[in-house]
Amino acid sequence: MDRRDFIRKSIYTGVASGTALALGGSTGLFGQSAGNPGGGFDLVAVKGGEPAQMFDLAIKELGGMGSFVKKGQKVLVKPNIGWDVSPERAGNTHPALVKRIVEHCMQAGAKEVVVFDNTCDKWTSCYQNSGIEKAVKDAGGKLAPGNTEGYYHPVEIKAGKKLKSAKVHELVLESDVFINVPILKHHSSTRLTIAMKNLMGVVWDRGYWHRNDLHQCVADYLLYHKKPTLNIVDAYRIMMKNGPRGVSLDDVSLSKSLMISRDIVAVDAAAAKVYGLEPEEVGYIKIADAMKLGRMDLTQLNIKRIKV
Repeated sequence: MDRRDFIRKSIYTGVASGTALALGGSTGLFGQSAGNPGGGFDLVAVKGGEPAQMFDLAIKELGGMGSFVKKGQKVLVKPNIGWDVSPERAGNTHPALVKRIVEHCMQAGAKEVVVFDNTCDKWTSCYQNSGIEKAVKDAGGKLAPGNTEGYYHPVEIKAGKKLKSAKVHELVLESDVFINVPILKHHSSTRLTIAMKNLMGVVWDRGYWHRNDLHQCVADYLLYHKKPTLNIVDAYRIMMKNGPRGVSLDDVSLSKSLMISRDIVAVDAAAAKVYGLEPEEVGYIKIADAMKLGRMDLTQLNIKRIKV
């Protein structure tokens, strides 16, 4: 084991046990803000609870779901449902978290809450075996497919450096509120997939992104005006290797963490720290920060940390 692997293994242990990384310490991840003392929180990080419980605590600190969803609005919830694997494999967003988010939206008076993903495996199997289909139906939400090109419509991204246009799912175009709910996990092409990269699940031609500087395309997409209203990162279980699909339960570490922010770059930066990377080690986070699409310097954010 080389020095870098040793350090990261130590960090993973810290995440699982609730030590320095989760509660502050030298990383400064959950340290007190230097950027906005006494003001509203830029990011909320919760450690040590169950998915629904941690979300309840986090959304309360941001003023409740009523701060984001108004009566009669149409809400899109976009988890990661890309893989035909069970929740224990940590390939998809935790179904209990998705259920609780839908419940909060309904309680806030949403007209309807629709959940979808452009999956990698067969979409019906992904929805069912991830546990998300049942979770959404039990919460009173609806599911929609993303497997046909006809659902996607062209949009321009004029200021993009590599990504100048994309075909985007009609649910993104039609929704009043767009809630992005990725799972934090390893990815073979980008090191990590979190909130920014989860948006690849709302477009049709992902192959173009992979062929044309994937990190830059992920950042460029944030220039499109229909951004997520809220970003909620599921880090209850983290796939530490062999992502994005994973091979077995040996790939998974129990973290029991959750992060939530309006700022998609900030929430990805925080999640990278939980995984054991510095934000600038993930190309699209560094690029998006340089493009001023969000903030990866966590020392400049007002962060609320909660230990359950």
